[in-house]
Amino acid sequence: MTPSDYDYLRRCLKDRSGLDLSTDKQYLIESRLLPLSRKSGLSDIGELVQKMKGGSADIVTQVVEAMTTNETFFFRDKLPFDHFRDMIMPEMLRARTNRRTIRIWCAAGSTGQEPYSLAMCLKEMNAAMAGWRIEILATDLSQEVIEKSKAGLYSQFEVQRGLPIQLLVKYFKQAGEYWQINADIRAMVQHRQVNLLHDFSQLGIFDVIFCRNVLIYFDQDTKINVFQRLARSTEPDGFLVLGAAETVVGLTDVFKPCLERRGLYRPGGSPTTSTKMTTGAHAPKVAAAAGF
Repeated sequence: MTPSDYDYLRRCLKDRSGLDLSTDKQYLIESRLLPLSRKSGLSDIGELVQKMKGGSADIVTQVVEAMTTNETFFFRDKLPFDHFRDMIMPEMLRARTNRRTIRIWCAAGSTGQEPYSLAMCLKEMNAAMAGWRIEILATDLSQEVIEKSKAGLYSQFEVQRGLPIQLLVKYFKQAGEYWQINADIRAMVQHRQVNLLHDFSQLGIFDVIFCRNVLIYFDQDTKINVFQRLARSTEPDGFLVLGAAETVVGLTDVFKPCLERRGLYRPGGSPTTSTKMTTGAHAPKVAAAAGF
């Protein structure tokens, strides 16, 4: 791979996915794109770049998906799910008592472990959720990982990462060498392909947004832009959940940290107890609803 090929790939990846690679990450591109080159019948990454420059949209998509990190597991980092169970949901249940609807967006849903972890949390709160409509939308840049998420089919290794054994027994069925999450849990999550670099206002307004472990790959200007648009998609008294290595501090004041709640943020200004409806044009029904 020539220096000009590497520079082209860096620019393409940043424009298409927000991935901001430093000048010393050539080894990462080679490790991920050489297998793709061979799979596509090309001799090396140089030929792959020529295909991309020639306007092959399919090759460009495959390159972006090969370079995008989809590392995830059930109840990853645990703390955000503790916040969800102990603070976010109790507060939302109080604040939304008039409309009895809560909208949740997993903005980097990957292969589904995060949205399904939230769905299992909600199922475990079954008594408190009676009569409520909960909408969970999982989005990702990659259509390939979205399809895996929809199937809800996981290997033994994947279900051993973070998933308590009692939840595995309760919410999964064994399917050969794999485990499939039960249909009622899968039905709680709707999927859509979304690029966070593009306009996502059509998704409507959400009470809770999980946007974890994706912004760390963006440069500062891109992070600020995404935060500003996430703020416009969050209810004034809603919540934003970021990854352990992510923060708004020093970047923007459109969100502010919740004291003593690492990774948890609220829209800038004083928190409110707004109970305005998010129905109709304000919040199109893009997410599946779970009636409890």
